[in-house]
Amino acid sequence: MYGKIIRVTLSKHQTVQLPREGLDDQGLTKDFTNSPLHRFKKPGSKNFQNIFPPSATLHLSNIPQDVTEEDLRLLFSNTGGTVKAFKFFQDHKMALLQMSTVEEAIQALIDLHNYNMGDNHHLRVSFSKSTI
Repeated sequence: MYGKIIRVTLSKHQTVQLPREGLDDQGLTKDFTNSPLHRFKKPGSKNFQNIFPPSATLHLSNIPQDVTEEDLRLLFSNTGGTVKAFKFFQDHKMALLQMSTVEEAIQALIDLHNYNMGDNHHLRVSFSKSTI
């Protein structure tokens, strides 16, 4: 990420203990369970079935009817990457968008998931198993 390697290892702990009420945790722990940024809230739901590892292809949903392909290409290009391919689904409420690299797609997801498209439409962005 940002040109650096991310190293991930499993914790020896099975759970993360949140600090007790009133204690200063210095911002080291945060519970995102009820956050509007949590894309997959309900285990077993249809959305829960659509969790895929990072890829260059992003699935976009909750797209307003008046938003065009060009609008979305410009929006995603503004995250610092290059849009290689784009495909609207038939109803134009969802689309697939392919960035040049996985890293660009990760940055676009970070920047644009829950992006306010106006009129109470918040763009949903997730990784896709499909390609264009």
